[in-house]
Amino acid sequence: MLIPLFAALLALGDTTVLRHRPPADVGMNADRLARIDHAVRQGLAAGGFPGAAVVVGRDGAIVWEKGYGSADWGFGLPRVDATATMYDIASLTKVVATSAAAMVLYDRGKLRLDAPVARYLPEYRRGDKARVSVRDLLTHRSGLPAGRDLRGAGSVRAARRLVLETPLEAPPGTRYQYSDVGADVLGFVIEAIAGERLDRFVSRTIYRRLGLRNTMFLPGRDRRARVAPTENAPPRGYPLRGEVHDESAFALGGVAGHAGLFATAGDLAVFAQMMLNGGSYNGVRIVSDTTVARFTERGKDSRALGWETCAGGGSCGHYFGPRAYGHTGYTGTSLWIDPDLQTFVVVLSNWVHAPAAGRLAPIAVLADVRSDIADIAALSIVDGPEGPPPMPDRMRVDRQIGWRRESYRAGAGQ
Repeated sequence: MLIPLFAALLALGDTTVLRHRPPADVGMNADRLARIDHAVRQGLAAGGFPGAAVVVGRDGAIVWEKGYGSADWGFGLPRVDATATMYDIASLTKVVATSAAAMVLYDRGKLRLDAPVARYLPEYRRGDKARVSVRDLLTHRSGLPAGRDLRGAGSVRAARRLVLETPLEAPPGTRYQYSDVGADVLGFVIEAIAGERLDRFVSRTIYRRLGLRNTMFLPGRDRRARVAPTENAPPRGYPLRGEVHDESAFALGGVAGHAGLFATAGDLAVFAQMMLNGGSYNGVRIVSDTTVARFTERGKDSRALGWETCAGGGSCGHYFGPRAYGHTGYTGTSLWIDPDLQTFVVVLSNWVHAPAAGRLAPIAVLADVRSDIADIAALSIVDGPEGPPPMPDRMRVDRQIGWRRESYRAGAGQ
């Protein structure tokens, strides 16, 4: 759907804008695609989240872009705008910031995937840590634990020291362990090579060049009104809005390799299209196509370099192919890109933001909505050589397995 603001921006040649085309123009069925409405509204009705933003693109164009509900619980609040409402995208930071920064440095010959981390960080020059490679950090095979509690650090410098001092739990390269600590160490490697903080590096080398005006760490007060809140009663003792939700990322000053990035669905659509284009967008080359291919190729444990790949099911659904890659974020976000289908799907929500007088909805609500949206997008492609598979009579959001029927204050903006 093309809204007047986007039409005006297109006329001005704004570099952030992906063109909008009718689904039929890119081989998709509009009636099938419209079932996204049903999937999201089922999630809203169940109290899964107060609102969401969804963007689907194919063949270089947006075919579906819509905001649902509102950013907060209640009636009469402003509706979510897929191009303006910013979300804390949590672990999507790992791919849209940290892995993307690694791609840039690799592409420029400044980062070697099989180089020891010790080449860049002196704290990794002793013991088994001396055998940890950059590739190990990207594939979550470093031996580092999933996380580390940094809330008592007292300062950003102390929190950083705790991350670097975190001991390995397994020899490098021997097992898969999804690790926020490893992503933070990778962020420190990037900063050591670039000579500047992670947020400044990705802003300068990626976001500004793509025209992404609403993708950033540490959004200022001028943007707070457009940021979806993330939690009413966090451990910090006050409602969170425009301040990173993840406690470890907060201890690191809001800029971390594993979390801290805020973005709109519209901006992430441009990023996804850059990846589908092999590293360029609107005449601006961020990295080479060979670098994109290397970082998104499936390796062990269904992981690429930083990215997850689609093993069937989960947030990528059942119809994206094995070369599809993406990631999810704990706050309620996901991004999936399928180079064979030339399709991307962005879903942003603030699932973790429970109603003030209620409990957090089961994760099954969010999981089913995200999976169904990915399936609907793939099943809407009708120009394949064998035609599309039949649409199922009932989606996951209709079966509602694992959804609790409790009293949520849901109904905002449905």
